[in-house]
Amino acid sequence: MAEDNREVYDFYENGAEIGRLERGLGIVEAARTKELLGRFLTPGMSICDVGGGIGYYASWLAGLGHQVTLIELAPSAVEYARLHQPHPFCALSGDARNLSCVEGESVDAVLLMGPLYHLLQKEDRLLALREAFRVLKPGGLLAAAGISKFSSATWALSTYGVSNRYIDDEDYFNMLREELTSGEHHRPDKFAPRFLTRAYFHTPEQLLQEIGEAGFCRAEPYAVEGCIWFTPDLEEKWSDPGQRRRLLELIRLTERQESLLGMSPHFLVFAEKVA
Repeated sequence: MAEDNREVYDFYENGAEIGRLERGLGIVEAARTKELLGRFLTPGMSICDVGGGIGYYASWLAGLGHQVTLIELAPSAVEYARLHQPHPFCALSGDARNLSCVEGESVDAVLLMGPLYHLLQKEDRLLALREAFRVLKPGGLLAAAGISKFSSATWALSTYGVSNRYIDDEDYFNMLREELTSGEHHRPDKFAPRFLTRAYFHTPEQLLQEIGEAGFCRAEPYAVEGCIWFTPDLEEKWSDPGQRRRLLELIRLTERQESLLGMSPHFLVFAEKVA
């Protein structure tokens, strides 16, 4: 285990993903990610879910009839995926930068919905992207997720003085300053394990550039949670079918709006390996 991966490894090895997509803003993230994937995936695809955590999306995709292989860094997450997810799929331990367990040009789609924001060095992110490119069949689909460079700052500001005063905390503000200048997220020790472990936060433009450098074409970015995530009492409103329908329409109307993409905590880029 490389030392630069230890913090990320420990974070997920200790179960950070269990239940995350079933509470709070994670519910919106999950629903929108499924919606976006559903637009691009076609029936019966072979899919490699790289860095797929405990297999939340892998299980959902397997339940839809896709042939899914999950590759995840943390062995405990792999074991959880094997034992606790409702739909069976292949789950393996591995690193996004070296997919030696997958043959070249063998899968229809690769999901990179985690690794790119846990690799601080651009060279490592390009390695992961080029490995995805290698294992994809000609014409294959990449779905790559990024966390917005502005996510910590906008979150703290959205509840500043109401449910938190993180803006007034010197350590938190130093974390924000680093994120907004370099894109690097380094969680202060006193906020562990509540906040996300060490990460790299992109702008949509940066993520598109890196995907292009790895050889992909026709890259299109989409907001995931979009501009509705700071809605007061969002979870309560989301549980109401009528209010959820309106909120979803607002996201869909603005999901490709370049001037708003960075406002979304997550964005997904879909790209193609041109034959």
